[in-house]
Amino acid sequence: MDRNIPLFIVFRLLFNARFYYPIFAVIQLDYGLTMSQFALLNAIWAVSIVLLEVPSGALADRIGRKRMVVLAAALMVVEMAVIAFVPFGNVTLIFWAWVINRVLSGAAEAAASGADEALAYDSIPEEEQKARWPKVLSRLMTLSSMAFIVAMLVGSAVYDPNLVNKALTWIGSELSVEKETVIRFPIYLTLITGIAALIVSLFMKEPKTDSGHDESCSMWGDILEVGKWILKNPFVYALILAALVHDSVVRIFLTTASEYYRLIDIPVVWFGVIGAAFAGLGIFTPKIAEWLVLNRSIRTNYLLVTVFTILGLFGISLAIPHWGVAMVVFFGISYGFLNFFGSHYLNAEVDSKRRATVLSFRGLALNLGFGAVSLIYGGILRYLRNEGYAETEENNEVFRQSLHWLPWVFFVFFACFLAYYFLRAHRKVPDEHIKPGTESSS
Repeated sequence: MDRNIPLFIVFRLLFNARFYYPIFAVIQLDYGLTMSQFALLNAIWAVSIVLLEVPSGALADRIGRKRMVVLAAALMVVEMAVIAFVPFGNVTLIFWAWVINRVLSGAAEAAASGADEALAYDSIPEEEQKARWPKVLSRLMTLSSMAFIVAMLVGSAVYDPNLVNKALTWIGSELSVEKETVIRFPIYLTLITGIAALIVSLFMKEPKTDSGHDESCSMWGDILEVGKWILKNPFVYALILAALVHDSVVRIFLTTASEYYRLIDIPVVWFGVIGAAFAGLGIFTPKIAEWLVLNRSIRTNYLLVTVFTILGLFGISLAIPHWGVAMVVFFGISYGFLNFFGSHYLNAEVDSKRRATVLSFRGLALNLGFGAVSLIYGGILRYLRNEGYAETEENNEVFRQSLHWLPWVFFVFFACFLAYYFLRAHRKVPDEHIKPGTESSS
């Protein structure tokens, strides 16, 4: 089973480091969509995950994690092919192609979520899991950051027709490409990585674990059982809720980051450089996070996540020309810590027979939160548009004003989390997470 760990890392690198990320919002606008359609597509993506996330996790626990990982890679190939080859000119056709892409992307995320992590975690001998998993996470996040840097730089570079034409001239080619052509380059590259991810997934092996499932019980019965277990475990529920609160609002910014860069007068050619710098934070944060989980309490660790998130949200609301890009650093740190802490603490509390399902419930919660905030954000955009604010490429005042709303959306979500934590969960935190190095007595 040892080879599952490096294969898991390579799969994550290929599945997640997508070349269109540095221009994610801009590319959809350049395809002919509007910001409102962009927000709607985000909600569609989240809804597709909501509907498929937990069933896919339960399937992974019943029929095998490898099968779900292979399915995820196959869906990624199809989702990218749809928008890679849709013809330009018909805005309605393009919108529906993106709808199909978002649905398939959500299905792919749902199939992989929980299954790949559970496969890797259960490939480690049980007695070594808690000690080795933070090191695996640290290695994964470091390498993911390096791969993301490459994807950011290449993705934004091939999206700039001037840069591409200069490169063609430099190599002695007489070819010249137009913007309509280069729009698809990041999509083509991501399609290739999807094919590579599919190949890698086929080489994984299914860990031999006792499923512990009652064969007379249906998949939906398993889902209900795990759902009840989470609700009866305040600490696990609080971990999932904490991830939802921080992830949902930060992800709204991350999906609109390219429009933010354009707002603060950053040239498109620099989007990838900024994305690479953002990803570069992931080279350092995993080691810091690994030290924190071993030496500091869970409350201290999540307090750090909250502080960095708040600083980032208020920082981007200022929309400082050029220098506003520095605010993205806070999100890079908070998001890296959040993912590391969530995986470490949750896997430590869950047994093998329900691991993929519980991790899928976490994914479900994150995407419910993201979908809810996407709808809220879409409503904010519509309200600002109705108030008469401009929404053009040269003066997107609607987007600028919307940034002032994000910190307050976060505070509402965070207040709900604090209410639950102090009413139900704060006395249920295992001792080993309050004082690292001790065994839980809870």
